[in-house]
Amino acid sequence: MYEIVLIRHGESEWNLANRFTGWADVDLTDKGVLEAKKAAQELMKQGFMFDMAYTSVLKRAIRTLWTVLDDMDLMWIPVTRSWRLNERHYGDLQGLNKAETASVHGEEQVLIWRRSYSIPPPPLNDKDQRHPSNDSRYSELKKLPNVESLKDTVERVVPYWEKEIIPSVVSGKKILVVAHGNSIRALIKYLEDISEDEIVNLNIPTGVPVLYRFTDKLEVLERKFLGDEEEIKKAMENVASQGKTK
Repeated sequence: MYEIVLIRHGESEWNLANRFTGWADVDLTDKGVLEAKKAAQELMKQGFMFDMAYTSVLKRAIRTLWTVLDDMDLMWIPVTRSWRLNERHYGDLQGLNKAETASVHGEEQVLIWRRSYSIPPPPLNDKDQRHPSNDSRYSELKKLPNVESLKDTVERVVPYWEKEIIPSVVSGKKILVVAHGNSIRALIKYLEDISEDEIVNLNIPTGVPVLYRFTDKLEVLERKFLGDEEEIKKAMENVASQGKTK
């Protein structure tokens, strides 16, 4: 049997402001840091240790990982960062308030942009200052997105999972992945073969560890959120309500 733990980063400044974030590189709030610390406490309480970790190139995920590893006294383990674990690129929505956007375009349209599988939001103009071509961390990439659907996110996350992370898992290493709501949703959709219609209803709360257990053939045995069930349920409901006008 194999195990792996996934964590969505702690609350970010734009989570707090209810803004579409995507590839915008915003930091954690004080609450987000506390969520990361709470995740570390839960993992230690349940006896988890890790040999290596993976994260995105966005600071909210990196700082969450740093905080978890620091509190677990695991700052020394190898960490691999990749843009392929980044949040889904929200295109021209990046920076906009979700509730205000819903008041303009309607809650149904915003839900489609936030949670549908293959329908992307409006794209960024290539000359927009928010475009990733203006960010040096992506200078070696030949093709940069100006928007992504969840389908596009799946198409970059899954090959990275299969090529980079799975070999570490099957070699016997204990792996921690700290990423983002949509890169984790993309991975969960793949692992559990969730339908395009059902994935709309999957909400990943910030700072909550998600344990996966697999058979020796890498078939999913269990997905389990670690922590207080009522708190996790409320956190999921809060995520679901972000795109509503009130």
